[in-house]
Order: sequence, then C-alpha cells, then structure tokens
Amino acid sequence: MDKRVYYLKGEKLVNFLFEPKKGIKWPKTLPRFESRQDAIDVCKTLCELHYMHRSEKVGKGELAVSRVRDFDEAGYFTWMYEGNKTFSHMMTTLLIIGFLFFTCYPIWPQWLKVFAWYMSVTFLIVVFSICLIRGFIFMSVWIIGYDFWVLPNLFDEELNVADSFKPLYTFQKSAPGQGIFRLGVLVGVSSFCWWAITQPSEFDGMIAAQKSFLDDLYSGNLLSDTSQKAKDNIDKPGFGAKSLEELLEDLDSADDYMDNKPPKIVTEEEKLDNMFDNLMDEEEDIDPNIE
Repeated sequence: MDKRVYYLKGEKLVNFLFEPKKGIKWPKTLPRFESRQDAIDVCKTLCELHYMHRSEKVGKGELAVSRVRDFDEAGYFTWMYEGNKTFSHMMTTLLIIGFLFFTCYPIWPQWLKVFAWYMSVTFLIVVFSICLIRGFIFMSVWIIGYDFWVLPNLFDEELNVADSFKPLYTFQKSAPGQGIFRLGVLVGVSSFCWWAITQPSEFDGMIAAQKSFLDDLYSGNLLSDTSQKAKDNIDKPGFGAKSLEELLEDLDSADDYMDNKPPKIVTEEEKLDNMFDNLMDEEEDIDPNIE
C-alpha cells in the first residue's frame, strides 16, 4: 500500500518471546513464557487483535497483504500498532489552534500585533546578520585560498531542522584557477577599508543611516501604513468605495440638478441648422422610383 512498514518472520518473533538472545533487556512488566506454545498463542492473539497482519513477498523490498490470516511461524507479518497517539493528537490540535490564531490576525489586540511585528523584524535582522557574518568569514578565508563555511547546511531545504546545523563548519582548500578573482576581492576590500579610514565623517554617516533604518523598521515607519482616513473607513465595502448613504445622496443631488437645470437658449442660427438637417433627412427617406 505504498507505505514503509516494519515486518518480521513468525519464527523469529516466537524465538524472541520464548528464548530471547543474550544482551536483550527483557521488560520487567512482561512475564516470561514457560513454553513455546504460550509464545505462539500470544502471536495468534496479536493477529486477532490486528496488532499485525500476515503478508507475503511480491518483489524485492515489497510486501502485500496475504489472504491467509492465521499465524504461522514460516510466514511474514507486518507490524501495524503505532503506539500511543496522544502526543500526535496533541500536536495536531496545537497546529489547528495555531492556524486559526494566525488567520485571525485582524482581530488581535494592538499589543499582540506590536509584539508580532517586533518578533518578525528581530527574526529578519538575525537571519540577515547570520548571512552577512557567514559571507564575511568565507570571503576573508577564501582570499588566502581556502573555503571556510560556518553552518554550511543552514539553508539546505532537503534536511530537517536539526541536520541543518550539522556540521558546525567545513574547511577545505579552494579549487585552483581563482587567483584573479581573489585579487579583485582583495582590492575591493582594501579600497573600502581605506575609504572608511580616510573619510570618517561619511562612514559615520553611513552607520547613522543604518541605525535610523533600524529605528524606522521597528517603529513601522519604513513600510508606510494606510492613511488615517482609510483606517477610519476600514469597515466600508472596498477601498475607496462609497457607502449606501453616500450613493443615495449623490442620486438626490443629481435629481435636484436636473429639476433646477436652466433651459437651453437656442439661437436663430441653430434653429436654421436644425431645420436644414430635418429637410435633408426627409429627402433621403423619399423613394426615387415613385413619381
């Protein structure tokens, strides 16, 4: 059924229950079997209670459910019992609660929104700082001909969280043929250091700009929010849409304008033009075949 399972042979299970090998620590809560038949009876009970079912090999590394259900020492059996599921159910419940909690962000209290914003910004800064430090260390060592990565698997998507922090570092000699690139990086770094030393005021200004950038980022001024008017009208349908009361007022204003609209003054020249147009339309409607 396309699942990875644990399977065993019936004979080995009986031998384990009746005559366990030396070195295996037998649980104190599990009584010893006095005869081999007692162990076989327990195996049959495990099959009846669906803790395991009989299987048969259909290929290399593949099993299929057997039509024979009885226990036999010569048969193969797949273990089905998954243990206590309390922890799994608890984690699933927490996952659902967490999902509902984050989807209800618009109704969060203000202090919780501020806390979430601070945590997000802090996480962003920490990740950016780690990337910057890793890159600086690698560049410094790479210039002298070696590859030195701190946490080399940190951003490997194929690994889990624990393995992403293993190993702590890697150190090896760089590939040949990169001398010209190392020289270019060395010149660039040296130029930056020379600029920072000879132009302290501009360098201090850059540091102050970075500090101001972080202050704006934490205070929320960097990403401009909607205007106060948009916040006050957040319950209205759509961005910039008018409410029903405003639409009715516009209709009333239009009706009042049409009722109070002054009459159009027609000059003598416009009257002659209208008469000429009407005569031309009547001549076009006359059938030329009728005398």
